[in-house]
Amino acid sequence: MSPAQGSPFTDMSIDHLRFYVTDVDAGVRHFAGGYGFRPYADAGSAADGRSAALGAHGIRLVLTAPPDGDHPGAAYLSRHGDGVADIALGVPDARAAYARAVASGARPVAAPIERDGFVTATIGAFGDTVHTFVQRPAGAGARSLPGLPARPGSAGEDGPDTGLFEVDHIAVCVEAGELEGTVEFYRRALGFEMIFTEHIAVGAQAMVTTVVQSPSGEVTLTLIEPDASRAAGQINDFLKVHDGPGVQHVAFATPDITRTVRTMGDAGVDFLTTPDSYYRLLPGRLTVARHTVPRLRELNVLVDEDHDGQLFQIFTRSAHPRGTLFFEVIERLGSRSFGSGNIRALYRAVESARTGAAG
Repeated sequence: MSPAQGSPFTDMSIDHLRFYVTDVDAGVRHFAGGYGFRPYADAGSAADGRSAALGAHGIRLVLTAPPDGDHPGAAYLSRHGDGVADIALGVPDARAAYARAVASGARPVAAPIERDGFVTATIGAFGDTVHTFVQRPAGAGARSLPGLPARPGSAGEDGPDTGLFEVDHIAVCVEAGELEGTVEFYRRALGFEMIFTEHIAVGAQAMVTTVVQSPSGEVTLTLIEPDASRAAGQINDFLKVHDGPGVQHVAFATPDITRTVRTMGDAGVDFLTTPDSYYRLLPGRLTVARHTVPRLRELNVLVDEDHDGQLFQIFTRSAHPRGTLFFEVIERLGSRSFGSGNIRALYRAVESARTGAAG
């Protein structure tokens, strides 16, 4: 029997993402002002530091500034800077999930405890990132979190209505040679399935991407390692500057990417730009099923397709001091892939522009 069958992993979801940050107020302003996430809780203690919660629809973020001294959050910030330290997983039975994962080889970090009606337990994941199993009590509100209950009247000022409604996937960079073991960890310890793998070569650089997903389909991780036989590229840069494996980006889903990007851009979010040659070459790749090429060009939105449909995506320019963590906005029209065709298309577009300029 696989780990997922007859186990607490079956109905797994992303409960929340915990970021360790140096400045909670700055983090709240960033996500509320640009992404439209509503802050609704704020608490602190000498032992745990200060945390604030904010989100929209199915997205929950917790920003924690840990106390100085012997605290895992302080060590995390010292090594990596601000970042996603905990991908918390919602499960029906946190004790059973923890026991099954540890019995299957997961590293125990925190044994099950009950707090505010929630049962939580934590295991190691990759690098210094962990997974906390979260069992919600019956009747708990969507904004309630363990140790950080929502407070009436604490919603704060509403940000822009961006349309972001859930975490689509989380991209993780691991060291060369560690991808196979990381995939096996998720399959063995958490019952995930490998749904996609691809070797992507871009000029002299290359990387290997493998996507793993929970049986529920609600938790999707894109695991990436650099191809050590090729020239060093952006994945190598991330691993060096971040000082080890970690979350490279979080993708938020929207039903209308053009409206979302326009709204976020007007609110000050800086997106990566795309060379005009990408859109000039686009008709040779596919026929756009929604939106228009001029609108996509205006907003720098990328489009890709697979056998199931199309996806539209764009990436933010990293606001991280080290230039590591960034975010993605994605709209799916049936597509189940992650835009690998855009990596090659962008490379060809840049080359076309370069050779054209040289000519």
